[in-house]
Amino acid sequence: MKRIIMLFILLLMGCGNMNNNILSYGAFVKSDGIEFKLHAPKSDAVKLVIFDKPEDNDGKEFPMSKLSNGDWEYFLKDVGYGTLYGYRLEGPANDPNIIIADPYSKAAVTQNSWRYVAKSLVVNTDFDWGNDTWKEIDPRDLIIYEMHLRDMTVHPTSGSNAPGTYLGLVEPNQKGGINHLKEMGVNAVQILPLQDFANVEIPYQDSTIYLYNDWNQYARNHWGYMTTFFFAPESYYASDGNMTPNNWIGKDGKAINELKQMVKSLHSEGIAVIMDVVYNHVSNYDYHPLKYIDRETYFRLDDSGDYIAQSGCGNDTKSEDPATRKLILESVKYWMQEYHIDGFRFDLGYLIDEETRKQTLADLKEINPNVIILAEPWGGGYDPDGFSDIGWASFNDKIRNGVKGQNPSDNLGFIFGEWSDNNNQETLQKFAMGSLRKFGGQYSNVAHSVNYLESHDDHTFGDFVRIGSEQVGEHSVIQDRIANAQVNGLQLAMNKLGAMFLLTSQGITFMHQGQEWARSKVIAETDVPDAKIGQIDHNSYNKDDETNWLNWEEKEMNSELVDFYKRMIKLRKDNPEFRHSNPDDFDFFDVGGQVALAYLLQDKFIVTMNGEIDKELTVELPKGNWELIESTNLVENDLIISKSLTISPTSGIILKRNN
Repeated sequence: MKRIIMLFILLLMGCGNMNNNILSYGAFVKSDGIEFKLHAPKSDAVKLVIFDKPEDNDGKEFPMSKLSNGDWEYFLKDVGYGTLYGYRLEGPANDPNIIIADPYSKAAVTQNSWRYVAKSLVVNTDFDWGNDTWKEIDPRDLIIYEMHLRDMTVHPTSGSNAPGTYLGLVEPNQKGGINHLKEMGVNAVQILPLQDFANVEIPYQDSTIYLYNDWNQYARNHWGYMTTFFFAPESYYASDGNMTPNNWIGKDGKAINELKQMVKSLHSEGIAVIMDVVYNHVSNYDYHPLKYIDRETYFRLDDSGDYIAQSGCGNDTKSEDPATRKLILESVKYWMQEYHIDGFRFDLGYLIDEETRKQTLADLKEINPNVIILAEPWGGGYDPDGFSDIGWASFNDKIRNGVKGQNPSDNLGFIFGEWSDNNNQETLQKFAMGSLRKFGGQYSNVAHSVNYLESHDDHTFGDFVRIGSEQVGEHSVIQDRIANAQVNGLQLAMNKLGAMFLLTSQGITFMHQGQEWARSKVIAETDVPDAKIGQIDHNSYNKDDETNWLNWEEKEMNSELVDFYKRMIKLRKDNPEFRHSNPDDFDFFDVGGQVALAYLLQDKFIVTMNGEIDKELTVELPKGNWELIESTNLVENDLIISKSLTISPTSGIILKRNN
């Protein structure tokens, strides 16, 4: 009933603009002016500052009134949409020389500089959603494609007329973007951070700056895990976005409607949208509003008053504080209702306190019972069990490491014919069944296991195979990038075998952009003096287009692997046995001491996978006739097998009962 009521409200409103019911603070447009509200309980005075243009250093100031709960408010008459504003705060926790933007900004106008100077923009967020709403997908049916919005269309081979943008992603008649998603058959995308973030970092090796940057030659943050504004979309991806030094972007708030159009277009193709969100820390070097309002309230500090950085990124937030918790909860609800976001992937979810995590799920389910919640189960600790206990899904690094290994140089897994760490045949069986606790796994429900082999972090799956199979040295300089990108022989076999394991395992399926053609990330030659140019990159957060973008010619070059992924995705979608089976539905075959897995599923399918590099696997089949429906080797799919099956090294075969 709640679901029906919510849909009815959305349809009545048309625009879906419900943020005034969600947000406690920010700028609220009325018929005769704007009401401004800010939470700053430790401040002695707060002034609203109104600017004429983004470049202004000062503006007209209005003293705000303080309420008993620490809120400040001011009603400014005869102004409306298009107003630029900020706040000047005075008090023991404040610096009155710095005018900060509103932490509840729905749109921000920002400068392309490492200080990321910003003004808040009052915008009309109305949008014609039509009958669009959230997608209803059982978590076990999810096939998630993780992507960086810019990477998907910015390479010239994508054919996009608006490369690197929200609208470019959903532009028809291109090789990349939404056309590729539809072609692959995925039903959800997880997009790297879209909340307004600090793109520019401290200039490299500049001794005039208080903090000496000797770690990031590119002085950039491409991935976006440095959030500045938790309610505003990133303007770099808007049609008027740019990275011209010291330019001001977001002047017209175009990102708002363009992001909404992107979501609406993806929904129209049956694709859910999951936002990658970062609430565990904030951007490091900018004038982040929360730092200048009250560090003690919003951040975890040590005894010396310095930021605690279990995130490894600095400025860890104090989610357990009521004010911080309120901001997080209102932010996710805002994105769900205002932008029709279907779910969230929480970066370093373990750094968010358990009570906030519980409340997040409860509040979001009140809005959308089918909300998708995923977490990185680490951040100063590791607790996938704890996430599962409260109903959150989390990324299953056990299956990732068991199938491919943890380190391509010295810790290899199943597809290499080896047992990584403490893995064995029983752990392979556990992975196939959904990593349930009853069998030594981490999850109380298979819908909590996000099965993956590759994400934006670490080596791509393709590069892991290149290095692990010793086709490429981990620190070798790639002389021919095209030849390096092409996969065949053993590399192709390992990629296919990993894909078969992933797409036949119970749980949520997750893959990263370009995984379907064994994408290789090689550090490109640019004007940046990087000593590792030409080497494979396992951490490209700070590189821009040339290293990170997707070259769609590589997809065509590795079409055999792409086609295999397509077929496996279709097989999974067409046959609920690969998504909705229980442990009792599995009958595992005896494969001796081999690095292999073979099982009968619901007396209907036989899945066999041989990880051995140089040894065949033979299994005796149950009575009946069995049709070959998929194989990692290129064979016709009409072979009828009745007694036994021999599986070549580094290969897999799937049979279906034919009687």
